[in-house]
Amino acid sequence: MSQSTVSRVWRAFGLAPHKQDSWKLSKHPMFTEKVRDVVGLYMNPPERALVLCVDEKTQIQALDRTQPIFPMLPGTPQRASHDYVRNGTSSLYAALDIASGKVIGSLHSRHRATEFIGFLRKIDAEVPDELDVHLVMDNASTHKTPAVKRWLTSHPRFVVHFTPTSSSWMNLVERWFAELTTKKLQRSTHRTVRALNADIRAWIDTWNDNPRPYVWVKTADQILDSIAHYCTRINDSGH
Repeated sequence: MSQSTVSRVWRAFGLAPHKQDSWKLSKHPMFTEKVRDVVGLYMNPPERALVLCVDEKTQIQALDRTQPIFPMLPGTPQRASHDYVRNGTSSLYAALDIASGKVIGSLHSRHRATEFIGFLRKIDAEVPDELDVHLVMDNASTHKTPAVKRWLTSHPRFVVHFTPTSSSWMNLVERWFAELTTKKLQRSTHRTVRALNADIRAWIDTWNDNPRPYVWVKTADQILDSIAHYCTRINDSGH
């Protein structure tokens, strides 16, 4: 079979063998209920309340290239050496306000329940007292320790909504983390953790000067129907 024939078949059936994607279906026993809860919160947030998507980006490395970076020139992309020097790590806690797009951030050298409680205190201090606080979070162990549970119990205006397991795509702050990575961290070099933290804080300040909220558009029913259709296609394929 000729190359042109193969190419025509691929185009006719919309096949792209050179591309590969990843996915994982959550096996959480309450997957449907949690999808409806979180999506309902995004599409119909409660009155007199702030909805915050919370997560931590751990082990952010302060990397410095072994040779100087060549800047972008006409017809030539920016070029950096493939190897680098590690100068330590930092962990970022972030809370994304789904209504305004603003971010509350906090940087720490470690990511334990102690640091997470400290971040919750920061949220509590920055959100006006008259508003309830709805937190969308994943099932990380640091979010469920007895100390965290006691803190949340003693602050009843905080309401937690856990996403299903293996469903990080449901937490909108992950989209913001992706922008931080591609637009800042991947294009920067840092000789110290202090320099890394200063760069991240500057990025957050710049973002909050002109925040851009992410708008959730698919209903829970559309998401569940799409997943069911995809599972049916996979089962029918014989795999």
